[in-house]
Amino acid sequence: MTSWPYPRVAAHRGGGALAPENTLAALCVGAGFGHTMVEFDAKLSADNIAFLLHDDTVDRTSNGRGAAAQLRYAQIAAFDAGSWCDPRFEEEHMPTLAEAAQCCREEGLMANVEIKPCPGREKDTGRIVGAETAKLWLGKKAVGVPPLLSSFSFEALEAAREAASDLPRGILFERVPDDWREQTAALGCVSLHASHRHLDQALVARIKEAGLFVLAYTVNELERARELASWGVDTICTDRIDLIGPHALDG
Repeated sequence: MTSWPYPRVAAHRGGGALAPENTLAALCVGAGFGHTMVEFDAKLSADNIAFLLHDDTVDRTSNGRGAAAQLRYAQIAAFDAGSWCDPRFEEEHMPTLAEAAQCCREEGLMANVEIKPCPGREKDTGRIVGAETAKLWLGKKAVGVPPLLSSFSFEALEAAREAASDLPRGILFERVPDDWREQTAALGCVSLHASHRHLDQALVARIKEAGLFVLAYTVNELERARELASWGVDTICTDRIDLIGPHALDG
């Protein structure tokens, strides 16, 4: 990937702070604010269905209880995944990756699919989410920009690379480690994704000089977003999709 095809701003977990995260409603809210790229989390149910959820349990973002890895998707799909955010979202569920892909197509959204494995399921999650992402986006005679795979898990991203070598990859870090060059090279990454709190101008410059693109998360102040952009950060991921609009960093 010689040029960065993604926009300067991506909507975190679909609709940022304005919708129940990782739901179809969130993707639509992100699109409704004019955003053209969304980030969301994908993991596996007990019966290996790829679906959208950030946590290892369903407790925080639904009326269900339990570990995602121990629940079949039919059980997960029955939970209310919207009311915790706002009663008007009470019909929302945790969608499959296939449903999210369809929504992205309908809304004209590019996607950053973060592979979020439950403990001990790194390789399986990377393999299944990677293969399914490739099938859903590349296998639909899709035109435009392919989805960007990312993960904090080296193992998961390695498995995704084997299952979907044609999809671009970016490794996630909270704080960029000393061996970031080795890790990104081993995974064939096009980008490095890091918490903006631990980025400075010199580090961004070193990453860019190594031929990598940079995505910074989760940036919720416009002034900070503009500072990061001035350093050469290619995309910022934000919860404040209203404050940091799709064109806020243009120019």
